[in-house]
Amino acid sequence: MPELTTPTYTPLLEVSSVSKSFPGVRALDQVSLTLRAGEVLALVGENGAGKSTLIKTLGGAHQVDAGDLIIQGNTVAIDSPSTSQSLGVSIIYQEFNLIPDLSVRENIFLGREIQKGLFIDESRETDGVEKLFEQLGLKLDSEKLCRDLTIAEQQLVEIAKALSLDAKILVMDEPSATLTQQEVDQLFKIIGDLKQKGIGIIYISHRLEEVFEIADRVMVLRDGKHVVTKPVEEVTRSRLIEWMVGRSMESEFPPRNAQLGDECFRVENLSRGEWVQDVSFSLRSGEILGLAGLVGAGRTETVRVIFGADAKDTGSIFIQGKPVDIKTPREAIANGICLLTEDRKNQGLVLIHSVLENFGLPNLKQYSGSVFLDESRELEQFQKYAGELKIKTTGPDQDAAHLSGGNQQKVVLAKWLARNADIIIFDEPTRGIDVGAKYEIYQLMNSLVEAGKAIIMISSELPEILGMSDRIIVMRGGRIQGEITNVTGSSQEEVMHLAVE
Repeated sequence: MPELTTPTYTPLLEVSSVSKSFPGVRALDQVSLTLRAGEVLALVGENGAGKSTLIKTLGGAHQVDAGDLIIQGNTVAIDSPSTSQSLGVSIIYQEFNLIPDLSVRENIFLGREIQKGLFIDESRETDGVEKLFEQLGLKLDSEKLCRDLTIAEQQLVEIAKALSLDAKILVMDEPSATLTQQEVDQLFKIIGDLKQKGIGIIYISHRLEEVFEIADRVMVLRDGKHVVTKPVEEVTRSRLIEWMVGRSMESEFPPRNAQLGDECFRVENLSRGEWVQDVSFSLRSGEILGLAGLVGAGRTETVRVIFGADAKDTGSIFIQGKPVDIKTPREAIANGICLLTEDRKNQGLVLIHSVLENFGLPNLKQYSGSVFLDESRELEQFQKYAGELKIKTTGPDQDAAHLSGGNQQKVVLAKWLARNADIIIFDEPTRGIDVGAKYEIYQLMNSLVEAGKAIIMISSELPEILGMSDRIIVMRGGRIQGEITNVTGSSQEEVMHLAVE
């Protein structure tokens, strides 16, 4: 009998021993991967592992120093984004490439407008968009301006744009970072449909639960090198974390020895329009109070009122039992309250300024003499906190924009630690941050409460809420729906029950 052979299939994409260096940094070191038609390959690793560099080589933003890129069996040179697109590769970056003042239709056909004589054939473009939306199961006005879309809708426009380019390889960089659970479910359904059409997807995410839900295989990068690629069913969460960080981690959440003290902060009947309605809670020194709820539940709106970023309609705030009137962030800071915002890039940092300048911004008074800034003292303090927080920079003059997400978060934290605030509000403290950096942030939070500080933590990640909180308040529709005091005996289901019903 003839020998039976297993059929072979040409991968959609092969990355073969690719290397890429920047001055002083070897970002990729002989990295290889394969992507098959109709599969989701999850690409995971810590910030700085090389994920962004790898996808930018596929997208034509960077050119490889060595190695080969092979698409459907053909070795190619991807020297520009347009070359990448022409080869059927589409990258959906975290920061979308949509022009806000153009319509959905105009963004999808930008640079490829359908002409009718000297004019754009808007009718044919509209028909094309509607066909794309039909494939994706979307109902969206093609003439709506992109600035008026939600984040989820903008992302779906990016996917539609990729399909309009006849993409066979789709790279999605942290696609769920700012989505509600319902929007994530819709995204996963669309990804399932794309798989059925034979599209290969590289899915980058720090949310490991998504990896196990959506991926067929998972690939780990660490320090620019390929660590392992495995079918998802052969991987455990703990093993995956160990591969990512390069060491064994017995727990994702470090133990804490904080002793709860007396009440240090209280709000009563706080309201602001429909976003914050009759919110009351207290906080003790040494405590981490978790604020849970779905996106839009009123959590961020509540802490913005507390911080004086938004004006309250009614309500009272008490610090150490004494009423305080906080109308501006400056007054909140003066009363020992600081806020690490959800959007660290737009609200927490000035990206075009150096890390040292960002560190000094809320602390100029303490580094100022009678006339001039005491730059040596500012630098000394920055270096102190950079060492304690393990902030990785090329130096104090490095622009904040060029730091990883985890290091950006640490710079924001450093500037507030220098204020020696007593009440620290973390809004999504680990969003877009890798597992190893998350653990460091958790350790910092523990050290703060062990020193007697008090923390309010907003998080959409239920394992984080349950793993880090001493007490949990759940919000829905701008109101507090319930409080969980026995956190160790609680579950994700209990939190979600309060959040949605």
